Amino acid sequence: MRYKVTFVVGLALGYVLGSRAGRERYEQLKKSARQIAQNPAVRNAAETAGHTGREYAGKAFAVVSEKAGGAVPESLARRVPGLRGRTGGGVGDDDWGTSNT
Repeated sequence: MRYKVTFVVGLALGYVLGSRAGRERYEQLKKSARQIAQNPAVRNAAETAGHTGREYAGKAFAVVSEKAGGAVPESLARRVPGLRGRTGGGVGDDDWGTSNT
């Protein structure tokens, strides 16, 4: 489903950018897009997709931080709250060969 939506959005964007129909057709497409975006069914579907995505991202973060928490360089672990205190890097060069400066 995601690929279909991406394709349709790309197709619409390409049409708008490449269209020679002028301002009138652009305004017509803009009005249609606004009506679709304001449709309650579309809004509910987008909200549900957002919640589901955040839920899966949270689960993936928990799994990755549990499995790779000790292998994460300190410089990265400081930026990710869930990984603080689970570092495996030392002083100077981190595990990825970059300096901490």
